[in-house]
Amino acid sequence: MRAALGPWIECVLDAVWIVERSTLNIVAVNEAAVQLLGLARQELIGRRVTDLTASPEDIFFWEDVAAGHDQTIHSETRMPCGDGQTLQVERRISPLQLGAEADGEGQVFMVCMRDRSQQRHMEDELELVLAEMQATLEATADGILVCNLDGGIAACNRRFAELWDVPEAMLVRRDDEALHGHMASLMLDPEGYSRRLAQIAVNPLGESTDVLILRTGRLIERMTLPQHSQGRSIGRVYSFRDITQRVEAESGLRLAAKVFESSLDAIFIAGPDHRIVAVNPGCVRLTRYTQEQLLGRLAPELFCDAEEAGLFERVQGRWSREGYWDGEALHARGDASLCPVQLSWVVLRDEQGEVRQSIGFFKDLTESKAAQRRIEQLAYTDLLTGLPNRLLLGQRVDFALRQAERDGGEFAVLFMDLDRFKNINDSLGHVFGDRVLVEVAGRIAACLRQVDTLCRLGGDEFVAYLHQADVAAAETVARRILESLAQPFLVEEMHFSVSSSIGVAMFPNDGVTLDELIKCADTAMYRVKERGRANFRFYQRQMNVEMLSRMKMDHAMRLAMDNGLFRLHYQPQVSLSTGQVVGVEALIRWLDPDLGHVSPADFIPLAEDTGYIVTIGAWVLGEAVRQAAVWQRMGWPTAVSVNVSALQFQQGDFVERVAAVLESEGLAPALLELELTESILVKDAAEALARLEALAALGVTLSIDDFGTGYSSLAYLKKFPIHKLKIDRSFISGLPEDENDHAIVSAIIQLGRAMKLTIIAEGVETIPQRAMLQHLQCDQYQGYLCAPGMPADELERTIEAVREKAALSAA
Repeated sequence: MRAALGPWIECVLDAVWIVERSTLNIVAVNEAAVQLLGLARQELIGRRVTDLTASPEDIFFWEDVAAGHDQTIHSETRMPCGDGQTLQVERRISPLQLGAEADGEGQVFMVCMRDRSQQRHMEDELELVLAEMQATLEATADGILVCNLDGGIAACNRRFAELWDVPEAMLVRRDDEALHGHMASLMLDPEGYSRRLAQIAVNPLGESTDVLILRTGRLIERMTLPQHSQGRSIGRVYSFRDITQRVEAESGLRLAAKVFESSLDAIFIAGPDHRIVAVNPGCVRLTRYTQEQLLGRLAPELFCDAEEAGLFERVQGRWSREGYWDGEALHARGDASLCPVQLSWVVLRDEQGEVRQSIGFFKDLTESKAAQRRIEQLAYTDLLTGLPNRLLLGQRVDFALRQAERDGGEFAVLFMDLDRFKNINDSLGHVFGDRVLVEVAGRIAACLRQVDTLCRLGGDEFVAYLHQADVAAAETVARRILESLAQPFLVEEMHFSVSSSIGVAMFPNDGVTLDELIKCADTAMYRVKERGRANFRFYQRQMNVEMLSRMKMDHAMRLAMDNGLFRLHYQPQVSLSTGQVVGVEALIRWLDPDLGHVSPADFIPLAEDTGYIVTIGAWVLGEAVRQAAVWQRMGWPTAVSVNVSALQFQQGDFVERVAAVLESEGLAPALLELELTESILVKDAAEALARLEALAALGVTLSIDDFGTGYSSLAYLKKFPIHKLKIDRSFISGLPEDENDHAIVSAIIQLGRAMKLTIIAEGVETIPQRAMLQHLQCDQYQGYLCAPGMPADELERTIEAVREKAALSAA
């Protein structure tokens, strides 16, 4: 077995020994081991391995092996060579089991070695080079900053931190963005500084020299050099040197001219007497003076403050405290025009604190001021119609309020909302709708006086302030607006009509602030909407009472849901042919500790208006399915009918919610019946069809509630997967005497039977009504004749009593 190791280890690139465990003698080596240590094969084979160890760790390892402990070691160590030197190697020793032999020896260790002396030598040299480079970086008199191409900081020295007053915490934290921001904040012209950095970044191979002016008056010379590696640019090295004293020694004029000449902003240098000694081309362009006219001129004469005298005194005051002044001023140009400018003015002092020079730069604010005026104009104007907006309306009404408080008088506020304007946007698009709003704004404005104000609040809502208008004048204007809007519109060759609902509030009776008046007018407008639209109405205090009542009811309704005050009652649905209970309808009930029994007719419409009907509907669905599942487990599988509101049906996840509640309660889908109104089906027929087909696929029964009171379209009866029709109680109440009700009920029953639909009549209260329905072959009925809605346990007892009675009768 050991002989077979010889050819195998020759295939290994690393140096390999095979060491016998019992004797610790080397029994085989490969050629790589011979070459690594410079010893002949015969010098290695048969030699005890401890003779070739150079570290105490190796000796301890092999002693443990001799003691019978198997180990694996992987480390770096030094091995003696044939020339008397030691060699740094990476070494791994692993035990091998070659199998039991006749002499009982089968365990060996494989020692693999790899020369690491050259790598260690290179690492030592690299560490030495890095140390020398860092020492060189710190020894230079200039501040050094090394960045990669993305601006990330690779290195900097202490001189850099001193020149830029970098806080120690910023150096320790190494926040590159914060450090760059700190440097920019020290600049006299941070925008120019940023522009120049962007220009440097565009040319990664370029070299440049710039002079930077700090707010403190210090001048920093910056040299920029590209950093190369393997023939490509990898970053930049920035060298910074404080040249403030040098500039002062050279009078600063030639250098200043070179620094400022390329600036787009106007820059000047003034002497200790504040007379200009140097200007850049930008200064000549902005001031519209020649260079000769500027040189020797007193710099303070170029600037003034439109609102306050003594501008230069304030500049000097800031100089004494902070060393610079920054703000807006007016500049008197050479052509006698005034130009608003942003001025920054820095003072340079000598060692005694005396003014040696001052440097100022300024830029034209004419365009930005014009843009600001435009923004202010837009702030007071509606962009679409050009009408005043809420802000400007508020200012004018505030003036009218102060005048009315002083002189007495009254005025009116009209709140206008276009009727069904959403239909225009949905059918013809918002661009067309915007054209309509512009036309409407023009017609309404034409109905007002010059002293009145028309404002567009947003969307299709407008507010008009009628100056010093009484009730009669407000009514006249409202009628005039309605008549104007009633005239046909023609937009993009399309004729159509637009109407508006108008609410009117009067000052001071209805409110003493604009917000109060708009709120009251809005309330009156909604009363117009509720009563048919296309009209106007004055605000009445009773409207607030009704609104407050609705708010209280809404709050109580939500608390009732949170506190578990809602209950479900169940009304039996009876087969007219057998008299058996074939299903029940779930009816919500609310017993409030403060309000008492609250009728669904009172809170369901409110819930539909506020959207809370979705929450209530979800609770009813879950509770009804839970109860039906209880009955199913009791052996009384009874179909439960649940009313679904239009808003609940239109929820995108309605089908998924139904499927989830059925699955969670384990109710057979056929035992759930969903009652839908006709308006649900025709509002969005395509979407409704897809949703109904998904519900039908679940196995749920679908019923149309109050059939005959809505659209009663045969098209959806044919198209939609409907299983059941419920005849509204308004047609049942007149039976059997009313011939019209008789005809309608008969027609509905015949229609349902022809379309193989189950027909149920609700509101059956008398025996003659039931007899008539039986005669007309109606399938089912429900109503007080059988039983009112009742709790589940009471329903169970009632049905059980009916069953016992039927059983006794049969006996």
